[in-house]
Amino acid sequence: MRLDKFLKVSRIIKRRTVAKEASSSEKVLVNSKIAKPSTILKVGDLVEVNYYKKKIIFKVTSLLSSTKKEDAKDMYEIVQIIEM
Repeated sequence: MRLDKFLKVSRIIKRRTVAKEASSSEKVLVNSKIAKPSTILKVGDLVEVNYYKKKIIFKVTSLLSSTKKEDAKDMYEIVQIIEM
């Protein structure tokens, strides 16, 4: 699954266009490498998203093309949240 779609479906970022902008501006790393919106994610990948005042590191646990809001959190496991 593409990185931008995963961020939207998992509701880590609310809109796909915002997810695309974040990854285009090098604010998203996959397995410690700068990721593009088209980067293909696999189960087990470690993703780091840099927000304005915090950094979230999570592990991909499942790839679902669509999901209900209450099930979205099952797509990833938060490893660390860093306040900046």
